[in-house]
Amino acid sequence: MATRDSKSPDLQRSLTLLWAGRTPGRRGPRPQLTVERIAMAAIEVADTDGLDALSMQRVATELGYSTMSIYNHIPSKDLLLEVMADFAAAKPPELDDTDDFRDAIRQWVGALWAGFQTRPWLLRVPLDHSPIGPNQLAWLDRLLRPLLKVGLAPGEARAAALHLTAVVRGTAQIGMDMNSAHKTDGGRPHTETELAQALDELIDPASYPALAAVHAAETTVPSGHGLSGDGSLPAELGFGVDRFLDGIDAWVAKND
Repeated sequence: MATRDSKSPDLQRSLTLLWAGRTPGRRGPRPQLTVERIAMAAIEVADTDGLDALSMQRVATELGYSTMSIYNHIPSKDLLLEVMADFAAAKPPELDDTDDFRDAIRQWVGALWAGFQTRPWLLRVPLDHSPIGPNQLAWLDRLLRPLLKVGLAPGEARAAALHLTAVVRGTAQIGMDMNSAHKTDGGRPHTETELAQALDELIDPASYPALAAVHAAETTVPSGHGLSGDGSLPAELGFGVDRFLDGIDAWVAKND
């Protein structure tokens, strides 16, 4: 897990860096080294070699500048992580103009999930405060629109958005951790098939009756992977999202 250099976030400095160059500025030639260039170089390092390979020195080398030059623009690695995560998030999806709030939310969930699959290192960037970057705020705004449109109160919509984000992130995190564990050697299982075979011998129905029943069903007819019913989300994510949306449907109907 990536860690921060300091014990507490400097929100003002984060705001300054996250919004640098993204609001109208003074006229004149643009500087050669910018926060955006540094962030994009850092993203390329993370995409290519993983977050463990990222350092201020590595980014400086990639850009052809001194490490001190990087620090002059972004004064710590924790702030670099925050900035590059916002740039890597990019713009949120343009949701279809539909009255079906479930479809709109599933599009949003699918896009966020795809982002974590493309850049799993994003799951290792520490979250020390609420989103304040322009791209992260845009993602939140895009999710809040259908939640408000369906009839949730503002506070309810924010709580629902937070939960949905946590569901997608948490499910992706578990999948990443499991895939990482499967790749280990040393005689331990490194594929899901080998893991299932190992669990066959360990899960005693007398001690774990519910787990044994679920494990037996999954090994007979795999259900934890593949796509959900409408084919838009992976099954391990789609089931939970759909049940959550069922709850919103019921809550809105109850309070009409």
